[in-house]
Amino acid sequence: MPSPCLFLLDAVEIEGTAPSPAFWSLGRTPGGAVLCRFWHRGRKVMELQASAGASVRTGWQLGVWGGPSVQVRSAGTQRAGEGYYTGPSVQVKGVGSQRADEGGGDPHAENGSGIEATSPDPVPSPESGSDLHPFLQKMAEEIIAGRYLNALLDLIQLQSSPVWTADLPHRVLAYLNSRNVAFTITSLQAAMENQLEQLLYWPQKLLEDLRDTDAQQFHTTMKCLLADKNDRLVLENISIDLGEIREQALQSPGVNRSLFLVTLERCFQVLNALECVEILGRVLRGSSGSLIQPDITQRLPHDLHEDAFKNLSAVFKDLYDQTSAHSQRALYSWMTEILQASSNTTDKSASWVSAESLWILGRYMVHLPFEEIMKISPMEIGLFISYDNATKQLDMVYDITPQLAQAFLERITSSTFDMRNTSTIHRLGLLLCFYNDLHSLDAAVAQVLLQQMIKCSHLRGFQASVQKLKADLLDIATENQTLNETLGSLSDAVVGLTHSQLESLSPEAVRNAVITLNQVSGWAKSQVIILSAKYLAHEEVLSFSSVSQMGVLLAGVGTQTLYSMDCKDLMKVLRSTVSQHLSDLSPVQQQGILCKVTEAGDAAAALSDIQGAFFKEVSLFDLWKEPGFNSTVLKGKELRRSQALFLYELLSKSTRSPEKLLSAGQLLRGVTCSHIEAMSEDAFLASFQYFENNLSLLSPYQVNCLAWKYWKVARSSMPPFLLASLPTRYLASVPASQFVPFMISLGKKELDSLVPDSHKKKVVFRRVQQFLNGSIADEYTVDVLGNLLCHMPAAVIDGGISPRAWTTALHGLRDCPALSPLQKAAVRRKLLEQHGLPQNWTAETTKDVGPFLMLFSGDELSSITTKFPDIFQQTASKMFGTLPPNEFLWAVFESVRKSSDESPSMDTRPGCDGVAAPSSDDILKLAEANACWTLDALLCMDQDTFIRNVELLGSVKGFNQSQLMVLKEKAIQAWGTPFHWEEYRIVSLGRIVLALNESELEQLDLSSIDTVASLSQQTEWTPGQAKSILQGFLEDSGYTIQDLKSFHLVGLGAVLCAMNITEIALIRISEFRAVVARIGTLLCGTHVLSELKKKAEVVFGDPTKWTSSVLQELGTIAAGLTKEELRMLDKDLMPYFQPSAIKCFPDEIFKELSAEQIASLGPENSAAVTDTQRRRLSLLQLHSLERALDGAKTHSWLHAPPSTGPTWTPLSRAPPVTDDFRKSREFVGLLVS
Repeated sequence: MPSPCLFLLDAVEIEGTAPSPAFWSLGRTPGGAVLCRFWHRGRKVMELQASAGASVRTGWQLGVWGGPSVQVRSAGTQRAGEGYYTGPSVQVKGVGSQRADEGGGDPHAENGSGIEATSPDPVPSPESGSDLHPFLQKMAEEIIAGRYLNALLDLIQLQSSPVWTADLPHRVLAYLNSRNVAFTITSLQAAMENQLEQLLYWPQKLLEDLRDTDAQQFHTTMKCLLADKNDRLVLENISIDLGEIREQALQSPGVNRSLFLVTLERCFQVLNALECVEILGRVLRGSSGSLIQPDITQRLPHDLHEDAFKNLSAVFKDLYDQTSAHSQRALYSWMTEILQASSNTTDKSASWVSAESLWILGRYMVHLPFEEIMKISPMEIGLFISYDNATKQLDMVYDITPQLAQAFLERITSSTFDMRNTSTIHRLGLLLCFYNDLHSLDAAVAQVLLQQMIKCSHLRGFQASVQKLKADLLDIATENQTLNETLGSLSDAVVGLTHSQLESLSPEAVRNAVITLNQVSGWAKSQVIILSAKYLAHEEVLSFSSVSQMGVLLAGVGTQTLYSMDCKDLMKVLRSTVSQHLSDLSPVQQQGILCKVTEAGDAAAALSDIQGAFFKEVSLFDLWKEPGFNSTVLKGKELRRSQALFLYELLSKSTRSPEKLLSAGQLLRGVTCSHIEAMSEDAFLASFQYFENNLSLLSPYQVNCLAWKYWKVARSSMPPFLLASLPTRYLASVPASQFVPFMISLGKKELDSLVPDSHKKKVVFRRVQQFLNGSIADEYTVDVLGNLLCHMPAAVIDGGISPRAWTTALHGLRDCPALSPLQKAAVRRKLLEQHGLPQNWTAETTKDVGPFLMLFSGDELSSITTKFPDIFQQTASKMFGTLPPNEFLWAVFESVRKSSDESPSMDTRPGCDGVAAPSSDDILKLAEANACWTLDALLCMDQDTFIRNVELLGSVKGFNQSQLMVLKEKAIQAWGTPFHWEEYRIVSLGRIVLALNESELEQLDLSSIDTVASLSQQTEWTPGQAKSILQGFLEDSGYTIQDLKSFHLVGLGAVLCAMNITEIALIRISEFRAVVARIGTLLCGTHVLSELKKKAEVVFGDPTKWTSSVLQELGTIAAGLTKEELRMLDKDLMPYFQPSAIKCFPDEIFKELSAEQIASLGPENSAAVTDTQRRRLSLLQLHSLERALDGAKTHSWLHAPPSTGPTWTPLSRAPPVTDDFRKSREFVGLLVS
């Protein structure tokens, strides 16, 4: 009987509904019976078994494992081979001379099934193989068996061995030919590359294949992963880039998981421990951190020698922030078990924790129990603090709690270190954020502590305690000195200074301390205004020398002052290091600078020198006037789409190379469909990497154009993610065998940038669900899904994620930016299903649930806030700037109030006795939960508390009108009537200004456009309030509407919408054209937009002559077009409306668009059509809208019969890949027959 791996099987037809992809594998039982297994999706469906003595034709028996019902019958005498499917009735047929063991491996073998996969027994050929080295025969047999990965590993090993000679490849081929297996070097390379590519898409199969490699092959695998250089495997004139294969493998979803697991399982048996640790580090650092699951510690070696253990611990320390709390706890247990075993301590009352173990633990030292810390000997803690790298380590314990920090501080105090010594303070890292020995502390030590506490902003939570400590130290530091004398030595504690303290500073003190003030982050706008005024107090006219040292304080300089600077000085600012702070200026300040340099006639030089985001403020009209641009000048500048559209069109006329333009910063934002269409096939394919690497800069319409172009010129190698941008019928035609590459490709992108329409997204996910059978079976599926996980339907999250996949899925879902209410509800149910009620959760579960805590009710959260108040408040602090549900806010409120040191006041004011008023600590901890204060509590707030926290209170989104009214009254109590409020006080109020009535608004000093700009940032003004602000500015500044400069228009912002038609007509065209793009962001009424459109006509000409860049520049102003003007617009301009403009069109105007115009809107603009607009459309228009939403063709060069869909052939039928593996990284194998 021949070898099991050489069996010629009758061709077998299998009828059933088993989904592809699938493959056969051969093996044998320990008793010698031959096993032919059939697999799909990494699971065994059935097995054919023949006893060792049975004939091939009659000895087969059928076994079925959990798959569909199947039938097996004889079908001729062909060899059984690689499987493929045709239609719902599944066939598996022989293909050429392929082996039946293609893709083998039995995932159940290690579970005691009694089945043992075996390597082939080499059979020498007397004709050509008798003189072939046994190792070469072994490699040849791997090729015959279709195990190309094994053969490649043998080949890599051979090429570096003494056996290798130049003629060996041909001798191997001759041997193969003698065995009736015909290969050329080219076809062998293609076969190897093809299987490697398939393994990238089926990492479970890769894991099984690597488990089945022999010791030498596995050793070669590990050495390849360990290699630093990009080795190449050369066979005659063919080269395989092993370095590129390694990099691709380490970056492929799921592949790094398989490499991690198999390295843990086998590496320590074939390589030395240090090499294995290095490989693990490479694999883990290329992952998201989700590879480290709590159960992984069961597979970690417990007998590592010292250096290997230290190195592996260092890897886990580097990945600490990416590791779940449960995994952190498991790794801590693994590390401490080894450390305790190596400890010589026998006395149970003494701690096993030594200086070296603290260094090895690193960030994991925060998991030490309080009791264990308190047992650390003074000698060991002192030795640890004396280490040179101890400070760096303590600087990174971001999640340490006050209790543990103070325990460490107590132990350090018990050592020989003086806690008031400057050198000791420098070594304490983040522990000093909880420094509590303030008794008899002198001013010098307090200043040293304050200087070091700048790092406390990195601490996770507990900022209220930090701020209180800083305030106490500030009092000590300034006890015998004035604030003017100590300002430069207070570090970031200066951010805590009140307005009155800042007002008390002398100009000289501010100038002397400017370097310190520049190093501090977290300044409020109102504080910067005060400090800037102090710094410039003696400057009558601003010059370059006076602003060159201001740094962050430049943001406090008034726009009018900047505009009054000499143009030469402003140009120096643009060319100096001060320019790095210009992007921090407000839009009105930036426009003030632009206005001055363009008025001075030096616009060309200014446009060249302006860098970064500041350049986005340059108007399209100013670009028109300066045609002397080149692509080199644009590098380092951010561009609005309208700027990019104009500049790309301009530069493309003088630059023949698309690659040169596409590599010029953000210029690719201006590529139109016609530009893409005009590219030659070679130029398009050569430059596509620029598009793919900068996908976030492209609109969905541009991506759609790229997809159609790729489909036209090279559909067989089209990056799969582009398919999502094409009509859904193309997606529906992707065979199951190609769906994993599609999901991997799409999962690496942001779906919203490809598919803006919610209905089309549902279609995409129905197709994904079909492939996944409506479930996420394991962690590998989560890896493959990538960002797609964030768009999974609620039903899949609720009932389709298996327990095995849940931990990895939760890790991914936490990072999703905007889950829908239905998805959040499903996550909540899944959390309860997997972890039980919150009252039973551990600290680790609470940490891992993280932002999803907001999904639970107040009753459910009460146990969490009681058991883990610190964890809960740390989690809540990370949500600042969002608006969580009310129940969550109330839970935060109750938790903070329970832990507050404040007791109900004995305030003698009417109605305040016994009222628990807010303290500064409370306000800082509560953040958005400040909205839960009662009106009485806010009314009884201490005046000093209000003044210290006004900025934070003004930023709370959840305050209702009644609460804002109370806070307004607090401002009046503190500062007097609005008539007396300085600019910085108005700026500091934030949303509180919304409570000012029209009469109070008229009292404000609105002579500064910067003050008005701060008011216009609020979007909730009534028309009457907005009109009062407008009139107040005109009256206080002495300007008429005709006098308004461009920066005034920017500063007025949404207040412009309060102008009437007559007033709009008075705006000067020269000023309007400079800020069209800014005005085009406003959501004004129809009559205002119509009048603004008339002004746009004066600037840009008749609407029928408008270009794509003009339409994009206008923004919402374009919604002022009349019916007649809209109908006359070229259909090719439709994609260049901004989505905000589409929404602003009145329904009766929008319906005047032709069906052809609507079909040309593009995916993004068609998704912006409102329900009321849609209801006014005809059936023909609605059909066109659906085509636009679907990504249908809009250009004549793309015309094709709409009823036909693409036809695919399987990957196994595709031509072999003969280029480097790198060139086949996006190989989809999609061919149109």
